[in-house]
Amino acid sequence: MIYTSVFLGFLAASEALNVGVAVPRATAVAASKISMQVAAEAQVAQPVALAKAADEARGLAIDAISKAHSGHMGLPLGCAEVGAVLFGQELSYNPDDTHWLNRDRFILSAGHGSMFLYSWLHMAGYDLPKEEVANFRAKDSKTPGHPEFGWTPGVESTTGPLGQGVGNGVGMAAAAKHAAATLNTADHTIIDHHVVVLCGDGCLQEGVANEAIAFAGHEKLDNLILMYDSNGVTLDKMAEHTQSEDVNMRFQAQGWEVLEVDGHDMDAITKAYRYAKESDNGKPTLIVCKTIIGKGIDEIAGTCAAHCEAGVKYQDSSRVSLGLPEEKFYVSPETYSFFAEHKKELVGKYDEWQATFGDWKKANKDKAKQLEDALAGNTPDVLSMMPEFEVGSKVATRNAGATVIQPIAQSMPFYLSGSADLHGSNKNYLKGVGDFSKTNYAGRNFYYGIREHAMGAILNGIGFYGLHRASGSTFLVFSGYMMGSVRVAALSHLPITYIWTHDSIGVGEDGPTHQPVEVVAGLRCMPNLDVMRPGDAEETAAAYAHSIARKTGPTALILSRQDLPVIDTCTAAEKRAGTLKGGYVAKKEEGELEGIILAVGSELSMGIEAAAQLGKGYRVVSMPCVELFEAQDAAYHEAVLPKAMKSKTTAVEAGVTSAWYKYADKVLGVDSFGLSAPGDQVFEAKGMTTAHLVKLIKA
Repeated sequence: MIYTSVFLGFLAASEALNVGVAVPRATAVAASKISMQVAAEAQVAQPVALAKAADEARGLAIDAISKAHSGHMGLPLGCAEVGAVLFGQELSYNPDDTHWLNRDRFILSAGHGSMFLYSWLHMAGYDLPKEEVANFRAKDSKTPGHPEFGWTPGVESTTGPLGQGVGNGVGMAAAAKHAAATLNTADHTIIDHHVVVLCGDGCLQEGVANEAIAFAGHEKLDNLILMYDSNGVTLDKMAEHTQSEDVNMRFQAQGWEVLEVDGHDMDAITKAYRYAKESDNGKPTLIVCKTIIGKGIDEIAGTCAAHCEAGVKYQDSSRVSLGLPEEKFYVSPETYSFFAEHKKELVGKYDEWQATFGDWKKANKDKAKQLEDALAGNTPDVLSMMPEFEVGSKVATRNAGATVIQPIAQSMPFYLSGSADLHGSNKNYLKGVGDFSKTNYAGRNFYYGIREHAMGAILNGIGFYGLHRASGSTFLVFSGYMMGSVRVAALSHLPITYIWTHDSIGVGEDGPTHQPVEVVAGLRCMPNLDVMRPGDAEETAAAYAHSIARKTGPTALILSRQDLPVIDTCTAAEKRAGTLKGGYVAKKEEGELEGIILAVGSELSMGIEAAAQLGKGYRVVSMPCVELFEAQDAAYHEAVLPKAMKSKTTAVEAGVTSAWYKYADKVLGVDSFGLSAPGDQVFEAKGMTTAHLVKLIKA
């Protein structure tokens, strides 16, 4: 079945040409010059060569997975014709410049089918030699079990958790829309590429995908094409055991154009793909490719067994049925020659773009400099642009964030921010730069709706795109919805910023469902995630600055709802410098050191109050970021937290206590869920007061 609301002539033309597209008679009644032209021109350039390449791609997948005795054969074999059309004809790319700004982005959302991608990258001429293909899933090979960004040439995003790639594609499409609106001029178009995602039933069952799909349809991201490997199979059972909804209608209801084709008919795939690119209906497009999972291994094709490596025992017989020679990892000279010629065509288009780009740079020197800085990751000294806060005043760190994010927005034209329906609470709205929407793609404030999971994946897509710096916000307690995406950002070294507010039991009246006593400790366990919980406005300024300066991974900013005093025991410069080192002496002892109070976040002022009551011999150490503190050398650690003083060190944070025993022998914290009451009453009920802290230290 094929669903469209516009360009119905395409349907009639497709039926007339007998390209494997089924058309409902009731809809095939109108005509369009554009759609007729698309259908007429959509002839596969080299059907014989592409068909041969498709079978050889199947052979590479069979051989690699058989050698590794591990992997997923189903998608690489079932989608071989889709790969042939995309890499052998339709995608715009240059294997010699994998960072070309205007390349089409291809994302394999169903990352378990990674041999699909590796086979086509190899044949297309990327720096992925056959030896690497043969080392599939081997230690240190360029062909790991799931695609990894920054590791394999041509891999655009790290995919593995199903559905994440769909969200990444939406993020890339949004980033491309913003880039085009910002950079293109009346005289020069330098951004006009597409984002193509290949997904399966598993991806579309994941909630993150559905959230992202809704966002894409609402914002009319018509530069996004989603290829759906619809084979009716999941790992455990046939898909009908776990899904019965009409996927096509679901997409159509969310503002997508929906086409359905025989996924093994390359002419039909081509026509649908070109229609998706050329139509101007303002909709992203879903191309439902009806395929046979594991096609080429007759013994298991179309069954659940084809999903994984069950086809290994049929390696030789399937190669014979595919017409492949005995030589393993075989690619014919004809296929290599075909892709070499295709590469020449691609490079010719690339060179034409480079000429246009050169003219654009000459005519738009300011924009060219901004683009150069953004692509290079150059960032301004945003900390020097941030105002100092009045000592003794009380400022919630979310409100301090609202102040310090503005110079970031003004000095970085490719800085994007957004919120999952909580701008008013998170205080992260960028002033004077407009809202990103289907009517203003140049806007820089994203409204994700109540879609935290999709926000995380879309942020990653923006990060993978490679041009923007992106931040997104919600309440800290809802960060759990985002953890799959946060983990991918951390392992992919994406410089994403998470602005998570309402950080503790201080949330108060909303009660235990909204009081994240355990979340910060959990976040600190994640590798390559810098977790910053500032204790006052000046520490907040430094935390934001760090999130901008950091290029090797994401940063989580944990901010308070309640007002916190701007502490006066050290200067603004000392607090900012200390925050950038993760921990520092916020209040130095006067005389001989008798004890240390290690205080974090909103409890910093509590620690300072306690030290004042205990006497002049008490030092207060603020540790807004454990990860940064751990990165300092031993001499710095000893200067701030002497080992000999561990038995006289007490830590305080309104969260679970276990991790703090690394630094302290006593910890005041919250190891149970909160309660519904005003914040100060919750702190009192949980023993999080200066009096309790002093009592614990004296005990």
